[in-house]
Amino acid sequence: ADLSGADLTHENLSGANLRGADLRRADLSFTNLRNANLTGANLRRADLSFTNLRGANLTGANLRRADLRRADPFVALTGAIMPDGSVHK
Repeated sequence: ADLSGADLTHENLSGANLRGADLRRADLSFTNLRNANLTGANLRRADLSFTNLRGANLTGANLRRADLRRADPFVALTGAIMPDGSVHK
């Protein structure tokens, strides 16, 4: 799905399957992504501030330059590209 630049602020996407979705520069602040599948999603420069990511799967996701300020913790990050460009192991 191409959701690049989308305004998804305050949406309830709990349990959503966003595997491989293009969410570049999307505004996901204050969004509920609890238990969402974001495997391989492109979240480059996305605003994830104050987002509920508890239980979300971000394996292989691109989080480069994403805003994760005050985002709730998440678990599966294996292979994710972190905001600083490093790859999580």
